[in-house]
Amino acid sequence: MSEAALHKNESHWGALIAAAAATVVVGFASTILVVIEGIKAMGADAAQQASAAAILCYGMAVVSGVLSWRYKMPMIVAWSTPGSVLLATYHGAVTFPQAIGAFMFAAVLMIITGLIKPVAVAIANMPGSIAAAMLAGVLLHYALGVPVAALDMPGFVLPLIIAFFALRAIVPMYTVPIIVALGLVFAFLSGGMSQPIPVGVTPLTFDVPQFNTEVLFGIGIPLFFVTMASQNLPGFAVLRAHGYEPPVQPALLMTGLASLVCAPFGSHALNMAAITAALAAGKEAHPDPQQRWKVIIPYFLMYIVFGLAAGTFVAMLGSLPKPLIAAVAGLALFAPLSGGMTAMMKEPKDIEPALVTFLVAASGISLFGVGAAFWGLVAGLALWGVKRVLQK
Repeated sequence: MSEAALHKNESHWGALIAAAAATVVVGFASTILVVIEGIKAMGADAAQQASAAAILCYGMAVVSGVLSWRYKMPMIVAWSTPGSVLLATYHGAVTFPQAIGAFMFAAVLMIITGLIKPVAVAIANMPGSIAAAMLAGVLLHYALGVPVAALDMPGFVLPLIIAFFALRAIVPMYTVPIIVALGLVFAFLSGGMSQPIPVGVTPLTFDVPQFNTEVLFGIGIPLFFVTMASQNLPGFAVLRAHGYEPPVQPALLMTGLASLVCAPFGSHALNMAAITAALAAGKEAHPDPQQRWKVIIPYFLMYIVFGLAAGTFVAMLGSLPKPLIAAVAGLALFAPLSGGMTAMMKEPKDIEPALVTFLVAASGISLFGVGAAFWGLVAGLALWGVKRVLQK
């Protein structure tokens, strides 16, 4: 091999490894706190929380690897961040085995969507404003926690808020990982990390699912819709924007099956990535679009390592004082909230149904044991349908 060819090969893998590292760090650090908060709200203990983080990392690594290798495109799989927010804001009574039953129910709905083309088309055609409004409604809970946290720990939270908006103007893609790191530093300075942090391979826990009708409707159905509308559809759009034609039905089938298998270990949902997918699918990863799928090799290895050490990360982040957790989580979800509120107002004719969806989803109400996100979706779609009929 010539010296020029060797240099080209070295640059090729250097760019792929850098893109994979950015994808993993941004994807993990940005929302792992939100994932843990969601699982904790479902009644998971510390071991189950660590297991959930680990199995999600393993699932993301394996499913991304298989899809990318099979279809020769950078098909990055992620956990459902909006789904985690949904779990964290659920106000009904639930046990962790019941939550796992709801996770499996949502996975089955995803599999059905992948198997039946008309269903996939119908989901794809769900009004974007309604889906965005439901997402914004459940995200609002976290955003409202930031001012409260600033009053509780002003010496640490206010500098965090200032740093967040300064970083968004300078390095927007890496803002949240840096804020998470700053949160850990502040926690250490405040004495909030006095507990010993366990170091070692994270053991997986296994829970037999229980199926409760109220929990299935209150968590399973909204989890399916918010994952499909806020993760899968944008994820496919990102790939198309970079010149790829993603295999929608096989991707839905595989992420649904993986979610079903991983659920008893604590996983709530696996789906196509959106924001982080852009890091792996862009020209920065490789100038040749047909070679970018190879980013999955370092991506796979890195997420396996993160999965093995998930317990350490979860314990470290879990030791943050509550106001810092609220501040970091709220700031991490600022951009998705802003995007959701912008998207829900995008179509003038759909503003009223979107606003109804947003208000009901944000209200935190529970009816027949079913949470606000589901009823927000029902109310918004009902008003949207009535307006369409009357306008004909």
